[in-house]
Amino acid sequence: MNSEFRIQNSEFNTDWLTAQAIASPDKLALVATRPHRSRRPVRSNLAYRQLNALVDGVCGRLASLHLARGSIVAAHLPSSAEYVVLVHALARMGLVLAPLNTRLTSAELGAQLNHVRPALLIYDEAEPTSIPSHWEKMEAVGQTLTLQKLMALPPAPFAPAPMDLERLQSIVFTSGSSGAPKGVQITFGNLFWNAIASAARLGVMPDDRWLSVLPLFHVGGLTVIFRSCIFGTAMALHPKFDVDAVLRSLDEDAITLVSLVPTMLGRLMELRAQVPSSLRLILLGGAAASEELLAEAARRGWPVAPTYGLTEATSQVATMPPDEAARKPGSVGKPLFGAQVRILDALGEPSPNGEIGEIAVRGPTVMRGYFDNAEATAKAICQNELRTGDMGYVDAEGDLFVLQRRSDLIVTGGENVYPAEVERALRSHPKVKDALVVGLPDAEWGQRVAALVVADGITAEELLAHVRATLAGYKLPRVVRFAPALPLLANGKLDRAGARAMLLDLNEKSGFANLSVLL
Repeated sequence: MNSEFRIQNSEFNTDWLTAQAIASPDKLALVATRPHRSRRPVRSNLAYRQLNALVDGVCGRLASLHLARGSIVAAHLPSSAEYVVLVHALARMGLVLAPLNTRLTSAELGAQLNHVRPALLIYDEAEPTSIPSHWEKMEAVGQTLTLQKLMALPPAPFAPAPMDLERLQSIVFTSGSSGAPKGVQITFGNLFWNAIASAARLGVMPDDRWLSVLPLFHVGGLTVIFRSCIFGTAMALHPKFDVDAVLRSLDEDAITLVSLVPTMLGRLMELRAQVPSSLRLILLGGAAASEELLAEAARRGWPVAPTYGLTEATSQVATMPPDEAARKPGSVGKPLFGAQVRILDALGEPSPNGEIGEIAVRGPTVMRGYFDNAEATAKAICQNELRTGDMGYVDAEGDLFVLQRRSDLIVTGGENVYPAEVERALRSHPKVKDALVVGLPDAEWGQRVAALVVADGITAEELLAHVRATLAGYKLPRVVRFAPALPLLANGKLDRAGARAMLLDLNEKSGFANLSVLL
């Protein structure tokens, strides 16, 4: 091999989509589902030749705007075939995508736009309820166009940008579940190695169809676009998670893989006992899955592969194959190809197997850094190693167990309480469907353990009596409130900040007198 060749710095004359359009022009690339006035959704099937032609058309229209290569283009769009086309077109033109969460408030969106200051903002006029009226007047945005107006522009000649793996593909904002969202810079190299590592663990079949219900502003949705393209397989895209639509797609679209979060899997299993015949794997991530959910999935034969990942590592870090997951519930398995995982103590030193510490990740999928935030980048990346802020441990076999974010740790009276441990104890009661545990301010103890519980026909006192046998006294919830459902973020993760705000709001209105206070 030529000593000057470095795959991480290599340039190719064509991008991945162009290469697939040449190699497999008639192979299925995208199955996009969109809602319809009738109950049955409409599907659009695109072969690689068709998808490539649509991308060229959008590239010509983008070229008419005369944006400099490397310019940032923000997109506030629902998941759709048009969005996938735009993602590929921006990549071909050498422009950087900044996908915006369509569920954020105007103030939150404004803060993100002011941070990245895009040369162009594209939004969908068909979604008027989600469009802040003042966007056109925002000084941080160079140009503002609806998707419909962009498509109406006359195309101009363009020259594709070389596929340089060092080039920035997107700035994806973190969910903000543990603080203010930060813009994660993801390169094409990050996406390439994510695809390779994922395939090495999960396998790739020529007829694979990956069902994506995660929003495209989420790294778990974005990576499926490029992963499918690199291997010439098909992506099935839904605009959102709709349990009936997903079950229909699993039955009718020959889906072989699907990305889900635990709440989604739970809803699917409530309505379906049998595994769809074509489905070979469920990549389950985004939040820790309960042992009860995993055990039930294993009993029914649902091929669940628990995974751990984060935006800063371009989605997957470790994944446990389905045949091993049943043997070791609670683990997310070993690191993927190219990734290294260490557990660090409070001083940043490696911890022995079995001891809880901060999860640190090294490898080619680790982000370039946070956009325009050198301070946060320096805290997160130390000597090319990502300090995730997540707490966990590695067992004697090298399998990773993830507890939760370090910021979710509850310190009460000087003792550490891990919410995942308390949630597991609460969910072990047969009448409890789900539980979420957070820390609330306490003048005497620093924090008090509080729980939001979804259950039927049980009192807080009965629940406390149940968990008292398995939890130390300082871990017992001091506040329990029952709710019909747990609050979720747009990506399906549990919204701990939302639960905390809910409990604090009740405290401000009436104190905890109306809650079940367990002392």
